[in-house]
Amino acid sequence: MAKRRLNKQQQFRIKKVQEERAARAARKEKKVQEQADAGELGPEQEGLVIAHYGQQLDVEALEGDQEGDVVRCFVRANIDSLVTGDKVVWRPGKNETGVIVARSERRNLLQRPDNFGALKPVAANIDHIILVIAPEPEPHDNLIDRYLVASEITDIPAVILLNKTDLITDSNREYIDALLGRYEALGYEVVRTSAAESGDKPSPEVEALVKDQTSVFVGQSGVGKSSIIQTLMPDEAIRVGAVSESTGKGIHTTTTAKLFHLPLGGDLIDSPGIREFGLWHMTAQEIEYGFREIREVIGTCKFRNCRHMGDPGCAIDRAAEEGKISPERLKSFHRILQDMTEQQARGLKLD
Repeated sequence: MAKRRLNKQQQFRIKKVQEERAARAARKEKKVQEQADAGELGPEQEGLVIAHYGQQLDVEALEGDQEGDVVRCFVRANIDSLVTGDKVVWRPGKNETGVIVARSERRNLLQRPDNFGALKPVAANIDHIILVIAPEPEPHDNLIDRYLVASEITDIPAVILLNKTDLITDSNREYIDALLGRYEALGYEVVRTSAAESGDKPSPEVEALVKDQTSVFVGQSGVGKSSIIQTLMPDEAIRVGAVSESTGKGIHTTTTAKLFHLPLGGDLIDSPGIREFGLWHMTAQEIEYGFREIREVIGTCKFRNCRHMGDPGCAIDRAAEEGKISPERLKSFHRILQDMTEQQARGLKLD
């Protein structure tokens, strides 16, 4: 798979940033080692990353005298990127701080690509992804499918949660019912709710969805993710964003992924709003696998090098003609495949 190439100015800026980060990491590691040598670090114990703030993380102690306490921790330089939901081994230090010395094995990891095509971790050890959509801003197949492809590739179950059902009208009801019906026919769980109508309490549908699970909420801004979380965690100070009346697009309100313990049982991870979920870091084969109904016919095209873009003898086109793949999903598949191809080609042309 082709990687996006950067021009010389971009390469220089990235190199400077990397050098500065390496220097900070070296100074931090030296300080940590000095504390360890002086016997200022306590015994190793298990912890859970509940928030990420640049070079530091909030870790909840899972054992020992500090069980339940949240400690701001530094990270040893030899540990790769940590995210909310990671289980770690840490040691308490001075001034109510700590040092993360190891990361435990992950069950899974949700990632998304940044503007340079590099993967950015979002959250780890998730039971299911809750994809929140709403009548406003209007949901589209392509955005939903991007999340579902990511769900299929990471093997994290996805649930589609339609919020703001109170905004369904005669003019959009048919469109929304048809949209959700396509995903229900593919075996995806679809849940309908309205945070506004449930008042200050969570709706029964949402309670049943998150109870005793580790959930991560994703979806474009303005669909009500923070509003739902606020009903689940009324005592938490969560800013609720409003949809801009002039553009109809949501205002980003969450600045870092954060894990909340739910009073009814279970954990919930709130992630920053994502308007677009690019998949150009994936291969064509991964995108094919990410569509459940397309996955079933892969390898049965007439020609081995079939691009699935109207090529003769394409098994995907044949399945669509037979009604096994909806026109909307086929169009979405073609768009995602084309976007990936264009992004990778653009990367190769950059000096």
